[in-house]
Amino acid sequence: MRTAPAIALLLLVAPAAGPVQAEPRVGSFRVVVNPGNPLTAVERQFVLDAFLKRATRWENGDALHPVDLIADSPVRRRFSQDVLGRPVSAIQSYWQQAIFSGRDVPPPELDTDEAVIQYVLKYRGAVGYVSETADTHAVKIVTVK
Repeated sequence: MRTAPAIALLLLVAPAAGPVQAEPRVGSFRVVVNPGNPLTAVERQFVLDAFLKRATRWENGDALHPVDLIADSPVRRRFSQDVLGRPVSAIQSYWQQAIFSGRDVPPPELDTDEAVIQYVLKYRGAVGYVSETADTHAVKIVTVK
């Protein structure tokens, strides 16, 4: 019966360690828009169309300004897979074809969450995504349905 004292000791010590907090998922993201944007939620299809530039305006008429993180960002990989439904490489191929045919250019790619937030603050119609741990107090987080 030596295990009973050990278990009792563990139960006494465990609360002192504090609550266990879940780590954010690698690449977790939040979709953000300019604080002047009246929406609180957007359809997944609209976000896909915005990032492929098939949609050019918000429903209130403001011009859309999507912004990406750099291609090797884990946050971009997660956003691309979860929201756009394609790996980053497929999105890059799409844009290579669009550039080659002269149709359009891809959204700008920025290095950091802070750079994306600054871009979103600069353009009323901007939409971007940042890591779940980014400081988003200056922008508006929207839900993707």
